Amino acid sequence: MRKIVNLRFRDAGKVYKFSCDGMNLSIGDAVMVETSMGTDIAHVVEEPMDIEDNTVGEDVLPVLRMANEKELERYELKKVKEKEAYDKCLQLIEKHKLDMNLVDAVFAFDGKKVIFYFTSDNRVDFRELVKDLASAFRARIELRQIGSRDQAKLVGGIGICGRELCCCTFLNHFAPVTLRMARDQGLSLNPTKLNGACGRLMCCLQFEKDAYADAHKRLPKTGKKIRTPRGMGVVSDVNLIEEKVSVKFTVDDLSEVETFDWASLEPLNASGCPGGGCGGHKEGCQGPAQDVDMLNDNPDYTDSDDE
Repeated sequence: MRKIVNLRFRDAGKVYKFSCDGMNLSIGDAVMVETSMGTDIAHVVEEPMDIEDNTVGEDVLPVLRMANEKELERYELKKVKEKEAYDKCLQLIEKHKLDMNLVDAVFAFDGKKVIFYFTSDNRVDFRELVKDLASAFRARIELRQIGSRDQAKLVGGIGICGRELCCCTFLNHFAPVTLRMARDQGLSLNPTKLNGACGRLMCCLQFEKDAYADAHKRLPKTGKKIRTPRGMGVVSDVNLIEEKVSVKFTVDDLSEVETFDWASLEPLNASGCPGGGCGGHKEGCQGPAQDVDMLNDNPDYTDSDDE
């Protein structure tokens, strides 16, 4: 067994796994780890867990040690320098009249490298900008263009649900989100309601995709004829979350709609069910065979949920 801990280098950054065998770590602890940019400080975001050796990848590096007071002071100074670098870069962008939106500035822990994150709709020639930045900070300069979702993750904000953005709290990577997911969930295809702070489709549409897919398989579709304790009716609406089915009954040219729990209707409409779904043709079934035989003559009717 190996002891694994999840760490973050930035408040809304990606979570990385490191091994911490023999260490007692708690959420919020600052530790020193080795990265591609050298030694850096990271913070514990989850309690360490024991994982089988064969499930831990070879690329999982060990936590070096707890950060000391001097390193914590250096970390606080680094954040101050990042704010100064951000402001300076904004001034230079305006000076060179570049079509780019600066998002963040990140210093390496040793101060020898600075990364500037920006967004832009067009290709940007920032060669002169890099020269001025290198002259100002006496460090290696790197500019990285990111997408609108990465920008929202770095900047942060509050979603229309009233909570902090998912990408700033627990979302470690961006999964594809499509309009098909919104359609399957019965949502209005209104961009103002479907788009998040980044201007793209909200990531939370992905969270309940499997639940809706399962509900679509089990519940009848609108326009389907189904059996109810009141008799045969036509599905007029389906609530996938509460799994309730609204059924329309037509009596003497008058239409009435009644809502049922699908859990109570499913046995009545299951093929071969003792409740009558088989039409009384199976041994021991007391279902209304005559009524179902009449319905089977109607090509628009089917007992199955599949079309």
